[in-house]
Amino acid sequence: MTATRSPGGSVFLVEDEVMIRMMVADMLEELGYSVAAEAGEINEAMKLAQSAEFDLAILDVNVNGKVISPVAELIKARNRPFIFATGYGSSGLPEEYRDRPALQKPFQIETLAKMINTALTRPAA
Repeated sequence: MTATRSPGGSVFLVEDEVMIRMMVADMLEELGYSVAAEAGEINEAMKLAQSAEFDLAILDVNVNGKVISPVAELIKARNRPFIFATGYGSSGLPEEYRDRPALQKPFQIETLAKMINTALTRPAA
């Protein structure tokens, strides 16, 4: 017997604002995803990016003033899809990731659902 997984899969969530992280986790669960791991700072996120099992990551671009690029690199190296969440639009994304899906904060659950679908169906680059 395999471990029980939600139909949507599991998500690794990186967000430094606790309230936003909780809100996004609630949205994910409402959409049928489970939160596999979450982090509020870069070093913790880097450890989890290498060790946690997840199907998709949602990454805040700016975590306590630090750019998320090192975490994105680790996830990309594992061939896992990821979405950026930013209050700055796509111009706020690290340059090498401007082609990646980006959620504009604040976002609605419908937008999150569409973005996850896009990220999970696009070929890993």
